[in-house]
Amino acid sequence: MTTPEGGLHLAELPDPLLRGGGATLDVLAAQVPAYTGVLVAGGRGGFPTPIVLGACGIGRVTATADDVFGVRPGDVVVAGGVFRSGRVSRPEEALLAWTGIGGDGRATPTTERMRDVWRDGLYAERAVWPERTLVALPGADAYPAPERLAFLPWLGIAAEAIDRAGVRAGHVVAVVGATGQLGAAAVLIALARGSAAVVAVGRHRGSLDALAGLDPRVVPVPLSGDRAADGRAIAAAAGPVDVVIDTLGAVPSPDPTMAGYDALRPDGSWVLVGGVRQDLPIPYGDFMHRRLTLRGSWMYRDTTVFELWSMVRGGVLDLSVLDVTVVGLDDPAAALTAASQSHGLGIVVLVP
Repeated sequence: MTTPEGGLHLAELPDPLLRGGGATLDVLAAQVPAYTGVLVAGGRGGFPTPIVLGACGIGRVTATADDVFGVRPGDVVVAGGVFRSGRVSRPEEALLAWTGIGGDGRATPTTERMRDVWRDGLYAERAVWPERTLVALPGADAYPAPERLAFLPWLGIAAEAIDRAGVRAGHVVAVVGATGQLGAAAVLIALARGSAAVVAVGRHRGSLDALAGLDPRVVPVPLSGDRAADGRAIAAAAGPVDVVIDTLGAVPSPDPTMAGYDALRPDGSWVLVGGVRQDLPIPYGDFMHRRLTLRGSWMYRDTTVFELWSMVRGGVLDLSVLDVTVVGLDDPAAALTAASQSHGLGIVVLVP
């Protein structure tokens, strides 16, 4: 993108130059999230321009700066895009080549500088990315489908939320927004973590059916739009709900999220990891007397995505269930259209 209003277009650019703290990558695959068209149109916050978009993906390291030791030339890496200041007392975080600010969500001079310096995103053949956003994946050079590995960052976001909820084997987990890509990722992780049942809650019936076909433990619950009815349906689907993971996007009402709240058993955990832009009417007394735990989760730690790679490598997490549509660099408009039509386990991946 050359200007905020210019839209996404194909351009020939010089190879990005290696700089201190960075590594050059040959991009192997990068997911194009369903909401990318909205982001390009300015509906998800701003970013500096000109810019090459693409915050998350898979690449092969071709060179590293002299002060880089965590990755090496030849490594296949997952690029997560979250750049952290490292300041312990008040950490500042920004999602590079994308929108998204950590903390209270408000940009600071530091986060603006982060995004200004590092803007060679992954929707390209090559990129320069900071070492601190890269995680080497030993053995990934032998994995036959890098386009499937491009989903690892989304799985990492979901896994971080699952871990923050304290999910243990035998828990009943409800995923509200399960028919989105982050929600589908949460269903996969909950299954892999040994949940006794996963209540998949969403609007897109085809995606719910696909999730139900993964495993007999997945119980689909279509959202009706009636908070009370939806809460009862979630609570009754598979027994007492230990954990609710809310992965909903920019929905027009807080009711689906609050239906998840209503469904929680006493002493349950509620984790918000989606993109809901609504104030939640949480009743103080009810929350207190049910002894609920509420946590927020944003992005993931390096150790989380590394553990996921170990699960994939060991056959515990099967990425063959993904329905992958591969797009190239030549037609950005077609890529955005394909992404906007994707749901759940269906993902669109750019392979340069």
